[in-house]
Amino acid sequence: MMNETDLLSAVEAKLVSMLQRDASLSVADLAEAANSSAATVWRRIRSLEERGVIGPPVRLVDPAKVGRGMDVYCQVRMKSQDAQARAAFQQAVDDEPAIMEVYSVTGEWDYMLHMVVRDIADFEDILMRRLLELDCVAGTSTIFALRRIKHTRQVPV
Repeated sequence: MMNETDLLSAVEAKLVSMLQRDASLSVADLAEAANSSAATVWRRIRSLEERGVIGPPVRLVDPAKVGRGMDVYCQVRMKSQDAQARAAFQQAVDDEPAIMEVYSVTGEWDYMLHMVVRDIADFEDILMRRLLELDCVAGTSTIFALRRIKHTRQVPV
């Protein structure tokens, strides 16, 4: 639940929106767009980082341009939800670089994984080597994305 200190000011929201679109913008450019001084913008950015609102700047990579043009979504059902099983599963998905996102979900499945793989053989290797080898995994179901229609990392603020 959010409280007043969690909310962003109008200037902070503008800075966050701009930085999500282009993290390489200079403090001077941000200050001009936010109608504020560079020193104030710098302090606000540091505050946003300290509060965990924004993380470090990164460069996004087009998976297809680096040979990982297949998006795969894999649902996982666990045999057990005990702490040891969860820890083993989390370690396995942390250790696999092709697994980009992992969500604990409601419903008949326990986890939803998003992977970027080279091809079906690459996915099969990950499935057999990383996931189905785990004693805690009861089963999986896979969805192969035909095409990315919309893909964004920008959170509405």
